[in-house]
Amino acid sequence: MDKITLTDEEWRAKLSAEQYHILRQAGTERAFTGEYDHTFADGTYLCAGCGTALFGSGEKYNSGCGWPAFTAPIADEAIDNYEDTSHGMRRVEVRCSRCDGHLGHVFPDGPGENGLRYCINSGALEFKPG
Repeated sequence: MDKITLTDEEWRAKLSAEQYHILRQAGTERAFTGEYDHTFADGTYLCAGCGTALFGSGEKYNSGCGWPAFTAPIADEAIDNYEDTSHGMRRVEVRCSRCDGHLGHVFPDGPGENGLRYCINSGALEFKPG
């Protein structure tokens, strides 16, 4: 997968203000406000920054956390994990491996085989039905 590297000005021109805040500044949308929190249609969730397929609807579930939640990415190579010690917490940040956009965090309290909950900002995603 080819990496995408844009200047700050190019990212600002490409993304909405909310998408820029989330993807490029590691921001977070308010809980229960995201477009995809309660979307359960069949399809694929893409990175809003570069269009990389990140999560499938079959892995999405209602965790009640206020953000879209998934049990696993489409492919391990689609995302990168980083230690995040901001806000006085120790968490694992999830980024798009292609454009390095901040997506959200992964927590070890999910259902499924791996027990993971990928808590992802709606503003970091685009949904492709099908």
